[in-house]
Amino acid sequence: MATEEWNRIVTELPSRLEDSRAYTAQGRVAAYIPELAHAPGNALGIAIMNGASGIITAGDAVLPFTLQSISKVFTLLLALTDKGESGVFAKVGMEPTGDNFNSMLKLELVDPGIPFNPLINAGAIAVSSLIAGADPAEKSERILTFFRELAGDPTIGYNDAVYRSETATAHRNRSLAYFLKANGVLEEDVEEVLEVYFKHCSIEVNCTQLARMAQVLAFDGTDPVTGRQLIPRRYVQIAKSFMITCGMYNESGAFAIRVGLPAKSGVSGGILALVPGKYGIGVVGPALNAKGNSTAGVHLLETLSTEFDWSIF
Repeated sequence: MATEEWNRIVTELPSRLEDSRAYTAQGRVAAYIPELAHAPGNALGIAIMNGASGIITAGDAVLPFTLQSISKVFTLLLALTDKGESGVFAKVGMEPTGDNFNSMLKLELVDPGIPFNPLINAGAIAVSSLIAGADPAEKSERILTFFRELAGDPTIGYNDAVYRSETATAHRNRSLAYFLKANGVLEEDVEEVLEVYFKHCSIEVNCTQLARMAQVLAFDGTDPVTGRQLIPRRYVQIAKSFMITCGMYNESGAFAIRVGLPAKSGVSGGILALVPGKYGIGVVGPALNAKGNSTAGVHLLETLSTEFDWSIF
C-alpha cells in the first residue's frame, strides 16, 4: 500500500502543484522585511522525502528562501537539549494565543508575563536566549551546525542581505525583546539575543533541504537516511505538539481541520510539514495570506492531505 501511494504521489504531484499555483494570485509577498519583497510572487515549489527510499520535487523546488519562523521549531529543540523541559518552560508557555505572531498584547495582560508559546516571536526570542554558548557568534554557530546536521547538508548558510534587512527594520521585535527584558524573561543583553534570533531566521534553504529536516521529525528524531538518532524522541513530541497548535500562526486551528498535519510556516513563504512515520515535506510559495501563510502552499498541502488521507486526526 505504501509503495502504491508513493507511486501515485510521483505521478500526480506536478499537476496538483500547478492547480495550486493559481492561488498565488490571492496572496502578497511579505514586504515588512524589505529584502523579502524581492521574492517571486507566483512561485510554488515542493519536495516530499519518503524516508530513506526516495524524494520527489515539483515546481520551483530549487528556489532558495530563508527559514524565518520555521527555524523556531529547531531552536526550540536545541534549547530543550541544552536546558531541558524545566529550563525552557520557565521562560515560555505551552498555549496558543489566537493573536498575531508579533503581538505583545498578552505579555502585559496575562501573568506571569512570559510568552504563551515558543513559536510566536516573543517566545522564539526567549528561546534564542537559552541556546548554550559564550557569545552570539558561538550560539549562532551551534544553531547552524545543528540545522546542517538535520538537513544532511554542510553547505547551508545565512542569507546576509536578509539578516541585515531584518536587523535594520525589526522595531517591533526589539520592543518585544525589551518588554521581555523588563519582565525578567531575558537575562542577557537584548541586542545579543536579537542577533542570534535574526541570524537563525535568515538561514537559507530550498525545499529539498527543508524536506530532509522535516523527515527527521516525521521519524521521531531519527534520520532514516543514516539511522542516527539526532533528537530525543520526547523533544520531537513537544515540537510536533506545538506545530499542530501554534505552527501556522493564528490560522493553526483551521489548518489542523483542513490539513491535519504538524507544520510550521514562515513569512518567506516556506512551510515545513510532515506525515508521521512516512514523509518529510518542504514547500515554498512566497505569496502570503493575511495570517502570514503561503496561499498556494496551504492549498497544495490541503489537496494532498485530502487526496491521500494524511490527516493525523
